[in-house]
Amino acid sequence: MTLDADAAYQALAARDARFDGRLFVGVTSTGVYCRPICRVRTPQRRNCRFFETPAQAEAAAFRPCLKCRPEIAPGAGLPWSVMDASRTLARQAAQELNAQAASGEAASLAALAARLGVSDRHLRRIFAAEQGVTPMQYLQTRRLLLAKQLLTDSAMPVAQVALAAGFSSLRRFNAAFAEHYRMSPSRLRGATERETREGDAPDAVTITLAYRAPLDHATLLRFLAQRAIPGIEAVDTLSVRRSLRAGALAEAPGWVEAIFDPARERVQLRFAPALASASARVAAAARRWLDLDAAPAHIDAALAELPGAPGIRLPGSLDAFELAVRAVLGQQVTVAAARTLASRLVQRFGAAAATPWPEVTQQFPAPERLAVAGLADIAGLGIVRQRAAALIALADAWPGLETLMTPAVAPEEFIAALCELPGIGPWTAHYIAMRALGWPDAFPPNDVAVLKAMQRLFGTTHQRSADERAQTWRPWRAYAVLRLWNSLETSA
Repeated sequence: MTLDADAAYQALAARDARFDGRLFVGVTSTGVYCRPICRVRTPQRRNCRFFETPAQAEAAAFRPCLKCRPEIAPGAGLPWSVMDASRTLARQAAQELNAQAASGEAASLAALAARLGVSDRHLRRIFAAEQGVTPMQYLQTRRLLLAKQLLTDSAMPVAQVALAAGFSSLRRFNAAFAEHYRMSPSRLRGATERETREGDAPDAVTITLAYRAPLDHATLLRFLAQRAIPGIEAVDTLSVRRSLRAGALAEAPGWVEAIFDPARERVQLRFAPALASASARVAAAARRWLDLDAAPAHIDAALAELPGAPGIRLPGSLDAFELAVRAVLGQQVTVAAARTLASRLVQRFGAAAATPWPEVTQQFPAPERLAVAGLADIAGLGIVRQRAAALIALADAWPGLETLMTPAVAPEEFIAALCELPGIGPWTAHYIAMRALGWPDAFPPNDVAVLKAMQRLFGTTHQRSADERAQTWRPWRAYAVLRLWNSLETSA
């Protein structure tokens, strides 16, 4: 997005939430940068400088606002499919750097460039031209903003915050924080009030996440509730809580709870202390899980001819392997039947989980556990033998499949690798990519419910005509699939 300063100021003056996460304003009279929805008094136009990312604002020596909190703003939420090659490369690099910040790995521009198939010099030039900062400046900003978020929302010790944010030492963290924000981490913590909720576990890590309204949380949570595996996940009207197996997001097992606050357009994310060192990874995964970076204005406009409430979201997953297994179990059976089969699989091959809730007591089986399971043992749960064999093959291939789940790899490559496995066809592969990758343009072929809904709405009679009609929904066809599924529920 190329910023027009006068238009950006109009968005700021109107506090237009559609621009939240897409532009930031630095105020020269205060040295602070804000989100466009900040409720402080609107600064004078001559004192405003506009930026596309927090990294650009911080590179210009602005520090984040303590009121509107730029670190919790939603992501840009724009499709990569409409970008030119340079912008696509820069965005892929930014997504890789986001993942690197979440992992706490040592920064290496050469390694990043190699993963993207370009030279580090070319990457540095393209990234600076598109993002306005160097890759290392971008990464530093991501880590500092995560640290600010943890200092504000959680009670984690400062030393633990430093490690969770990807800093190799407390000394380096303190120095970088003071240089960029002109205060020490402990002073920031004293200047902010941590939000608490009645019943909070005293040792839980809490993070606030923002999103762009509208967000149809009722439809999102209903989708998750219908597919929730007993013992693994529990959903109610405003929250979802679940266990996480070891290896899903961190080396240790844990639990996660997301609580919607529609009035403030926020989600409170709570998770187990055992996941504290992976805080960045958990927060990033939660944003994909609940699709908090979506751009509803663009999506709803593209899907205006389809029935459904505004603000639809694409449900993701915190455990891609669990989702893939659930997709295989769901072949040619109802959602309820697949849930029953998944529950049996968990009871037979899962492990106990320690969580704050009596209804969440199990961990989903790890890939290495199912990879060595006997075919007869899985089939004995009432799972068709062909499907049981597919689960074993999927589990055995999962380490290699995980390497394809990165921004540098096109979704089509991941789908092709899935389709090479026995028992996994195009529909299952597209569905896994749709939810595990958060691929907004996924359109699972020969989906019976989609074809039925499109025949009712548009008179399409086969997959080819459905594909032609769906071209107008690109790059948001995955959201169209959800609306079509929901239209059958509504009519029923």
